[in-house]
Order: sequence, then structure tokens, then C-alpha cells
Amino acid sequence: MLADSPPRSTPLNSKITVDVLPDAIGARMPRGFVGLSLEYPTLEQYLGPDPHHLNPVFVALLRGLQPGRGSIIRLGGDSTDRTWWPVRGMRKPAGIDFGLTQRWTAVARALAADTGDRVVLGINLAAGRRRLAALEARRLVTGVGASHIAALEIGNEPDDYGVTAWYWKHRRRVFARPSAYSVSDYLAQFAGWRSVMPRAVALAGPSLARTQWMSTAEEAELSARRPVDLVTFHRYPLRACETKRLASDYPTIRRLLADSSSAGLAGLVAPYVSIAHQARRPFRLDELNSVSCQGKLGVSNTFASALWALDTLFTVRAVGVDGINVHMLPGSAYQAFAVRHAGKRWSAKVSPLYYGMLMFVRAFPPGARLLDVSAPAGPVKVWATQARSGRLRIVLINQDPSSPVTARLRLPGARRPVRSQALTAPSVSATGDVRLAGQTFGASTRTGHLKAGRPGPRLSPVRGYYSVRIPTGSAVLLTR
Repeated sequence: MLADSPPRSTPLNSKITVDVLPDAIGARMPRGFVGLSLEYPTLEQYLGPDPHHLNPVFVALLRGLQPGRGSIIRLGGDSTDRTWWPVRGMRKPAGIDFGLTQRWTAVARALAADTGDRVVLGINLAAGRRRLAALEARRLVTGVGASHIAALEIGNEPDDYGVTAWYWKHRRRVFARPSAYSVSDYLAQFAGWRSVMPRAVALAGPSLARTQWMSTAEEAELSARRPVDLVTFHRYPLRACETKRLASDYPTIRRLLADSSSAGLAGLVAPYVSIAHQARRPFRLDELNSVSCQGKLGVSNTFASALWALDTLFTVRAVGVDGINVHMLPGSAYQAFAVRHAGKRWSAKVSPLYYGMLMFVRAFPPGARLLDVSAPAGPVKVWATQARSGRLRIVLINQDPSSPVTARLRLPGARRPVRSQALTAPSVSATGDVRLAGQTFGASTRTGHLKAGRPGPRLSPVRGYYSVRIPTGSAVLLTR
């Protein structure tokens, strides 16, 4: 059930009864559901400038999110509309501050080749230069390789072109489009850009940030002579740019753990997923994270973000979303991990957010389907999946920061023991000492792999029920 209420307090050591039913819900999990979204200039910051020696820690952490490989990495974000391919003899257009190079495309190509991933590449729309956009697209396809490109995404959040500054000049904001810029204006320009994009690769759009244009833009782009092949949308439940503390999107841990930030987000995108699927096109949230405007310290970098991610990825998949890309950039509060290069050694500081993503991919592997669950409303969220092999996985998330819960859990089929893996931290506000199945990356990792820890207990049923204790602000994954 999708709801917008905040987590409700639960009496200390309360008990709930949960039934996992044998009825499957929705389509099977596709490969590459979880991916990352990076800005153009940060690719070499994360991976290094040498395509023959990519940052092995980044690659290992990325592979940790890809059961069976084959994910999608989105390269673009705000920098989509501030990037161009330099043209000899032509002055760089205003608003552009990053130039693509052959070395950059070589790094992107190496990343895709080494990981088995494909990339979505943003194409500059804000500059209003169709010829430059066509040149940029051709050079990207040539340099990265058509086989490594999932799609070219035209523009980034064009619904903000008339309200958010593209760049500053003499301390004054300059907008990419006039304030009267409408969805009709956008669609006319999109059609012009579409006509000059290389036919060898797919197209993605509308890459919007708000809902006001979404239905109109999505339906128009899906019914065009050359329809988009991938429908994209961006979503953050909270905004670090919001200054009014009483605003519903002002970032706090409590609001992040509220249903409005997970189930509410999924309910908002569900109609657009349906439109895409009716046109037999996949729908991807290719920019997603907890708090926009580069996140907020004390919220985005806490263990609450791990619990939010775990629940949110289940909720968006439950409404049919075909993939997500968690946005990150160096120095931001919401990045899944931060890398460091000293001498010839790379290392990474792994954020709580990554642990939540990691538990999700363990709980919902490619080919698995959601199962129906009967559970009481409240701060404990319960999700269940079944793999093609019949293996069951159940996730119980206790979003209450003060009260543990014991669940009496009944599963379909044979009453065999289940293996337990807990996702824990000292508190929902903790920024470190996160553990998954007793394992951790520690304060810093030079390998990108979890350090060994103590595995969780095996639980056996008593009178048909498994008794599962879920500590305050934590999650448990059961496997049978």
C-alpha cells in the first residue's frame, strides 16, 4: 500500500505478524536495475584519466551493485547542458564550462567495456545550437562506441530552463530559455534535436524534474515518428535548497524515513510508468537520490539514507520502474562513496547509502519477482521476492529509531531454516560503523570489497512461524 504518513511510534519490543503469500506480483526483475549517475566532468575524477588503468576500487564497488553485470551508467546531469565538443575556430558558447575530449571518451569506453555496462549520454539542449548538439552526439558515438551506448538523452530537466539559472554574468542570472518557455516550445525543439541524432543509437527523454509537463511530453515523445526508446524522469523526495523548515520537502531524517519519501515518490511516478509500458518502452528514474541540491549533511550521509534507499528501490520497482540511477558527485553529501587518489593507490570511503543499495541487489536479483505480503501498517516495511529457482528472500525494515520489533513470520512452502543478514548502524543518524551481515568496508577501502565479519544466525520455524527480531532503525534480510 502506498501512503504518505511519517513513521509511527511503536511500543517497545512490540510484535507483529507477517504472512508472505505465494502470489507473484509484477514482472521479473530485469538486469541492470541499479546504476549510478555521474556528471560529465567527474568521470575522470572517479576513474582517473588513463583508460588502461581505471580506478579499481570504483570498478569493484560498481560491480557490487550488478548481479550478473549489464547495468546502465548515466553520464550527464546538470553538466549535460554545460558541456560541448570543442570546434576549432568557434568561440565556446556562454553557459558551457566543460569540453569533451578523445581521452574522456576513451575512459567512458573503457568503463563500459570493463564492467559490461552501457552508458546513457546527455546531449546539450540548453545552448540552443542544434548543429553543435549533432556534432557532440556524433563524436560521442564514435569515441565511446555505439555498442556501449544505451541511449543519448537530449537535455537535462528542460522544465527548469526558464526558472533555474543556466549561468551567471556580472552577478546576474542568465536563463537558457525565457520564463514563458512551455512544454510546446520544448517539444518543438526536441523534435529538431531528434532529427539530427545518429540513427545507430537509441534516444532517451524527456529527462524532466517536475510533473507538470510529464504526461504531455512523454506521450508526444512516444508517439513521434522516431519515438524515444527509453523514458527518463528525475526524482528527489527532499530539497537541500529549501530554506523553510516547516516545508514538507525540507530535509530531515524524520521526513526522509516518512512514507512520502518512498511510497509517495513511487506513487507519483506510477502513472508515467504506465504510459511508457503501454507504448512498450522501459521507464527509468535515471537521476534519483534522497535530497536534491547535492544533498544535506546530517541527512543524506546518514544511515537513514540506507534504510530510505532500501525501501524506495522496492517501492519504485513495485510500480513497474525498470531501472534507477543514483546520482553522485565528488564533495556532495549524497554520494554513495567518495574516492581518493594518493600516489598510485586508490581508496574509497563508502557511505551508508551504498549499504542500502547493496542489500537491495542481494534481496532482489535479476529474474526474481515480488511476492504478495500481508503485514500491519506502521514503521516496519516488509518485502519478499522469489527467484526462478524458487529461493525466497524477505526484507524487513524497521524505520522506527527508538523501538525494536519482533516479527512472527510465516512463509509459503517447506518449513526449513532461513539464513539471516542484518543491516545495522549505531543509530539512524550515524555516518559510519555500518554493517551488512556483520561485514563492513571500514573507514576506508582499498579493494572495494567488504571485510569479513560474523554471519547472522540461522532461524528455524516454531509452530510454522519464524521469530525475527528487527532492532531499532535497521533491516534484516532472510534467505531460504
